[in-house]
Amino acid sequence: MGDLVRGLFPAAMSPESALAGSPCAWDARQRLWWLLWSQCPGIGVQRLRRLLLVPGGLEAAWLHPVDQLAARMGWPRSLGPAVDQFRARWGSDPLPRLAREAQGGRCVLLPGDRRWPEAIEALDRPPPALYWRGRGSLWAPLARRQAVAVVGTRRPSSHGLLMASRIGAALAAAGWPVVSGLAEGIDGAAHEGCLAAGGAPVGVLGTPLDRTYPRHHHALQQQVARQGLLLSEWPVGAPVRPGHFASRNRLQVALARALVLVECPLASGALHSADLAWAQGLPLWVVPADAARLSALGSNRLLARGATPLLTAADLIDQLGPGPLAGGPWPGLAAAELDLAETAACAMAADSRTADGRAAGERPCADVPLRAMAIAAPAVGARPPGPLAPTVLLAGDSAQPKRPATTELQLASAGRHLLAAVGAGASLEQICQTLGQPAEQLAPALLDLELAGLLRAEPGLRWRPAARLLQSGPA
Repeated sequence: MGDLVRGLFPAAMSPESALAGSPCAWDARQRLWWLLWSQCPGIGVQRLRRLLLVPGGLEAAWLHPVDQLAARMGWPRSLGPAVDQFRARWGSDPLPRLAREAQGGRCVLLPGDRRWPEAIEALDRPPPALYWRGRGSLWAPLARRQAVAVVGTRRPSSHGLLMASRIGAALAAAGWPVVSGLAEGIDGAAHEGCLAAGGAPVGVLGTPLDRTYPRHHHALQQQVARQGLLLSEWPVGAPVRPGHFASRNRLQVALARALVLVECPLASGALHSADLAWAQGLPLWVVPADAARLSALGSNRLLARGATPLLTAADLIDQLGPGPLAGGPWPGLAAAELDLAETAACAMAADSRTADGRAAGERPCADVPLRAMAIAAPAVGARPPGPLAPTVLLAGDSAQPKRPATTELQLASAGRHLLAAVGAGASLEQICQTLGQPAEQLAPALLDLELAGLLRAEPGLRWRPAARLLQSGPA
């Protein structure tokens, strides 16, 4: 369906560059090939990068005889038949079906995409893809580790539950996305506190997005998806295994600037998360608990090792300061939206492109001049359309506008035309007809505007405005 998140991918120029993840631009087909191969049993990031070395890349590897492919890649004996069976299930021309079933990869983040967090790429076992649902604009702070992880035991004390809820609410009020695993106990309490305070919860699942564990967290998981972001490294339909819940710990830590451990025993996944944070040099806070409680033995021992005691949620905020979502406008969002608008403009600049992805005579995206881009700021006392509705103040605006901002909005021409084509809401087919552009050119721009917070996606490849855009001078 198109390159729905334009980005950079490992180059296939040489073994050194491919295995090191050196970037080069990929087109829509190559992105879909990566997504397809990533779902093949036994094929992880390292084997995917080696497949790039096959002449013709991932597409040619799909049609390569499996015995020759296995010999060239050095696969174990059991992997060849599994790959052959996977390819047979998809057929010789799998991309049209994949584009339909995965909506062109619209809600999948891949290692070369602009918002792919660098800390995840640095993991020993980085996932080949991250599947997500919710507010795509949250990927901007997450890519910069501008979030706080709150973890703990599934069977906490009442004191632990209370502290987790208060910490989640305090972080939300200070503008920090709250990362947790949506598990029973501390995870759920932290997200409930965040939701109650109108914050941005980020749930890292150990299951695919279509599964809920524990089952009675179904309503909570749906609310996190509406108000924040859900993500999983497992595609829909993948089997759930016990090790998946432990492996999500590395993702929680990779998205966070700091970690708070509320309460956990000696044998706990939360303790594993704390160890990972400790090894990476992240700030680690631990809530002291009753020394006689087995459920707090692991967290209390971390205090003896030098973790910072957290006595009140206010102490945490005093140390962290305001988060990226504090006060509505996130200071870094203006630059992020300009960056995304550049992509939208470049995607629609011309019908024909050169081998390096540019139109004839076109400058690289980074050189495209753009004018100011903004979203209406709510009046003081007015409730914004949602806790994450992004607000960008133009130069000269005060931090707290006394009335709704009506400064002139000047978008890049391509982005403005695209927003006008969406109108109050339109499908991808309708937008293509309105602008006379093919889907593979418009889809990346649509998602870029979605990630910037200007559009909201709906089922059936439809989009509608996510915020009010101003087009006139002061009232």
